[in-house]
Amino acid sequence: MTTLSGASANQLAVANPWSMVPPLGNLDAYISAANRLPLLTLEEEQGFARRLRDYNDLEAAGALILSHLRLVVSISRQYLGYGLPHGDLIQEGNVGLMKAVKRFDPDQGVRLVSYAMHWIKAEIHEYILKNWRMVKVATTKAQRKLFFNLRSMKQSFKADSAASDGDTHRDTLSADEVSQMATRLNVKPQEVLEMETRLSGGDVLLDPSPSDDGDDGFGPIAYLADATQEPTAQLESRQRDRLSTDGISTALQALDERSRRIVEERWLKVNDDGSGGMTLHDLAAVYGVSAERIRQIEVAAMKKMKKALVDFA
Repeated sequence: MTTLSGASANQLAVANPWSMVPPLGNLDAYISAANRLPLLTLEEEQGFARRLRDYNDLEAAGALILSHLRLVVSISRQYLGYGLPHGDLIQEGNVGLMKAVKRFDPDQGVRLVSYAMHWIKAEIHEYILKNWRMVKVATTKAQRKLFFNLRSMKQSFKADSAASDGDTHRDTLSADEVSQMATRLNVKPQEVLEMETRLSGGDVLLDPSPSDDGDDGFGPIAYLADATQEPTAQLESRQRDRLSTDGISTALQALDERSRRIVEERWLKVNDDGSGGMTLHDLAAVYGVSAERIRQIEVAAMKKMKKALVDFA
């Protein structure tokens, strides 16, 4: 098998930079190819950078990017603990590398590897913050600092605690550890506790998928939804309010005076003590008839009112 020397590989990379990376394959094949790409000398790096800056030479940009792909792979490994795909971390890091190459000035006296590390990490950080949880856990500068330092510092405290008293199961921060962390990161202790709470929590699926037996899963959506604000509920509520005011008033107007008073005394009046209105016997005494007759008048009045309400609606 023929291998290329560093100079020959560099020449090939400049002539056709993407020929050094396999077009398809798994992640291991990509990482292996990236690690085989040759590094640039200081003179080569500055030459390519000046060609890109002065002449917008895309082939020179490709050579700069390819020679630093292994840097992206190395940095991305540091963030595997967040549970996100390694390929996605590398992809976002490559975006940061391309931004660094575009802005790199060879006359500043700094190697591209040092300049690009900031851009690569920044792009990976942004990707993690957007995708680690459904709800973004860090928005301010202090919260970002806490997010990317809290876990490692917590593990360090846990290791120290295990070495001193043998406690390897304690998972919460002590007040002294919170104070130390806040001082070291230049944030408030309350912010440390708040980020600890956010990191220890998890996402909750509001609308769970149906179970294997076909039943709908029960989730917060079942009790968080406010059914009273649905358009149909709003219309029904307005209709009930209209019937209970204007509708009842219109229906009462359709009754004779005696029937109207019986309905009002029986159903629409409330005594001072909160009890109901007059009884059948009370109204029977007022009109000089039997309680059964009052009940019959009441039933007939109710039927007449029901018809009037239907017509009103």
